[in-house]
Amino acid sequence: MADDKSPAKYGPGGRGFYGSVTVSERGQIAIPAQARRDLGIEAGDKLLVLADPEQGLALMTIDTLMRTLQGSSTLLEMIQQHAKDDTDEAE
Repeated sequence: MADDKSPAKYGPGGRGFYGSVTVSERGQIAIPAQARRDLGIEAGDKLLVLADPEQGLALMTIDTLMRTLQGSSTLLEMIQQHAKDDTDEAE
């Protein structure tokens, strides 16, 4: 992911820190070029803006969100089945 000229810092799981951006008077920001390259974000791509009051903002593509939700859905189904099995055994 990183090259010798990259200002990005990478942590566990390929998580990156690309510096800071400034919000314009119109509420716009520029995503650093290295972040766009690393994540395959191109001009015209649509990004979802998600917010958490404690953790702040996150940007992600719809494809990424769908993969995340699919994994969550599968996990939820496994938990529900496990709870059902425990209830059936108790009866």
